[in-house]
Amino acid sequence: MDGTLVYVMGPSGAGKDSVLGRARALLPADAPVVFAHRYITRPSDMGGENHVSLSRAEFATRLAHGLFAYHWHAHGNDYGVGREIHDWRRAGMAVVVSGSRDHFQKTGGLDSLARPVLITASQRRLEQRLAIRGRETATQAAARLDRADAYRIDDPRLTTIVNDGPLDEAATRFVTLLATLAYSGDVLRRA
Repeated sequence: MDGTLVYVMGPSGAGKDSVLGRARALLPADAPVVFAHRYITRPSDMGGENHVSLSRAEFATRLAHGLFAYHWHAHGNDYGVGREIHDWRRAGMAVVVSGSRDHFQKTGGLDSLARPVLITASQRRLEQRLAIRGRETATQAAARLDRADAYRIDDPRLTTIVNDGPLDEAATRFVTLLATLAYSGDVLRRA
């Protein structure tokens, strides 16, 4: 039986990568959960998430050969999630994917086993975090902040995690969600 797709999204500066990284460290080693890497046409040395950096030509080749389960374009970059996630789900694993709010809406909520998670923060915290990470120009950061409230996710399955306080609070809430899915049978499948 297919495992759950835990689709994480939120505005730039919400701390999605930090929450996911900390949650990953808090999970037991034998948890039936895998975190998918994203393939991005952004250099790997720009900071932030641990991603696979591809040139635009490499991305286009992979896209042309159907190697992405999901793909989208945002902030001047192409983003993709490899189709290997389908194998992981077929193996009964919960697969955590960092995605796009726009992509989630365009796909109509992905599939019936998807569990959307919105990680967000106050406008003030978003501004602070974008300034600290220094990955964008002031104009680019302003454009990202303008998009912070641009997408309303109206899905009854949605879990919202506000990441304004200590990182461990948000990460623990995410791990608790994964455990709740396990107890409901969505993550943990026993033969």
